[in-house]
Amino acid sequence: MPVAQRFRRRRAEQDDPGAAPRPRLHAVGADVYPDWEAVYRDNVDRVFRLMFSKVGNRPDAEDLTTEVFLTALRPLRVSASVGEVRAYLLATARTVLAGHWRRTLGREITTLDEERDVAAFEAGTPDPGTLARAEAILTLLPERYGKILRLRFLQACSLKEAAEQLGTTVGNAKVLQHRALRQAAQLAEGMET
Repeated sequence: MPVAQRFRRRRAEQDDPGAAPRPRLHAVGADVYPDWEAVYRDNVDRVFRLMFSKVGNRPDAEDLTTEVFLTALRPLRVSASVGEVRAYLLATARTVLAGHWRRTLGREITTLDEERDVAAFEAGTPDPGTLARAEAILTLLPERYGKILRLRFLQACSLKEAAEQLGTTVGNAKVLQHRALRQAAQLAEGMET
């Protein structure tokens, strides 16, 4: 039975408390997930934290997390071990993130150091070298570009909040952010060489 049908059936059973519960039989080892729901529950926070540490804002991180699970749903075997599932989700996250940056910046960025990034995110203390580099790039940008990036990524403002603070429309703020990210990427590339 396709996964979508199982989810719809499970939701219908939850909506009808008088319905007899459907028995679940799983003959799995301790290091295997019993079902897709367990895969999701066990990994969604990990994937979200990773995405948030890379994109710096909740809406994009939520969208990318959803995309990771939707992408991984079909090819991933539920009978795979916990380690295999996590490795596959990390590889899928890398691909999804590369696609996001390609769409956003026009170039791929595929380096993920999951343990370092998630640990820094959880501790709430970003790497000082990264902060210094980001500040150097922000000071080289035109004032409005630097301001939109500071609002969106350093102060975690929504697009609407950033637009209000800049005195512009949400659509204009979106374009401004896109252009600022593109120019920041070019500056960062120039700093590397």
